[in-house]
Amino acid sequence: MKHRGGKVHIAGRPFKGIKSTVDWKRNNFVMIVSRAYQSILFVLVIVMAGAEVQENLSPNCKQFLYMGTLPRGLQQLSFKKICQFYEGKPRFVTLFDTFSHIPIYSAYTFKRSDGSKKVDVPWMYEPQLSTVSDSREMQPFPSENLHKSFEDAQAVLEDYSNSVMFERGQLNPDEHQADIHDKASTYTLTNVVPQVREFNIGHWKDHQHMIRRRLNNYCRGTAYIVTGVTTSGHSIRRHNINRLGIPTYLWSAYCCIDFDHNAPFSERSKFPVFAAHGLNDREDNKVQEMTVRQLEDFLKKVTYVDSSFQIFYDNCVALNSAMP
Repeated sequence: MKHRGGKVHIAGRPFKGIKSTVDWKRNNFVMIVSRAYQSILFVLVIVMAGAEVQENLSPNCKQFLYMGTLPRGLQQLSFKKICQFYEGKPRFVTLFDTFSHIPIYSAYTFKRSDGSKKVDVPWMYEPQLSTVSDSREMQPFPSENLHKSFEDAQAVLEDYSNSVMFERGQLNPDEHQADIHDKASTYTLTNVVPQVREFNIGHWKDHQHMIRRRLNNYCRGTAYIVTGVTTSGHSIRRHNINRLGIPTYLWSAYCCIDFDHNAPFSERSKFPVFAAHGLNDREDNKVQEMTVRQLEDFLKKVTYVDSSFQIFYDNCVALNSAMP
């Protein structure tokens, strides 16, 4: 912005919207407003470009949530909602913490399966957590050093490479999916947390197997699952920088309102909704099953959820029915 002959010029041209008598303070105010307007436009461009990093989930992403409703009572500025797209379709939903670079939870629908794993998938990342991208899908990690542009907001492979104690633990495990693309979509670092190896391959794995068998056998309709973590401030560091929040507990809950009422009582009593948690440690890491309300009360004591925290809408009570 320049003054020429008593007139205001911007980029070499007279700015006709302001009279030549406007004083210096007014000119600076207009310039600040103009810059703020440009910043707003830039933010809007980012939001419009990011189809899967969403402030409000689109209807095709709400299909993975019971009654289309996210768990309530989780509010942090660093949390981002991700509708996880793979091969042109939404696959599940993740609430991701861009500060600790781990998911807070992943919400998905269970698919009956034999529990087989898809092991030939490269690990992927979410491009739009950090950059404006034409693609709304998770992408395989690029060649070395190109990840520098997005590691500020999410995990990269190097964060796990030198860790002896921790493995990449999936919140939405591939064994709870049937379609090969649904299985493949679980191999994104926005769906994994640092999990102690002994816990990952021990009690937690056994729990995932048990839930798969239970839902395979007794859930007749859609089963909605939310699996998440609590953290306590400990981190995996790389180059003396905190990179990954380390979960203290892993927790999980499922909701299936259409189930086999002739199932054995030991199984029938765990419908329509049940939950569990386990300590992410080498010892004392047995997974404890409990009601969803007991899990919610537990999480209110040990993590950042507020008093209104609820995993499933109306605690997974079917319309016109009562809790069993």
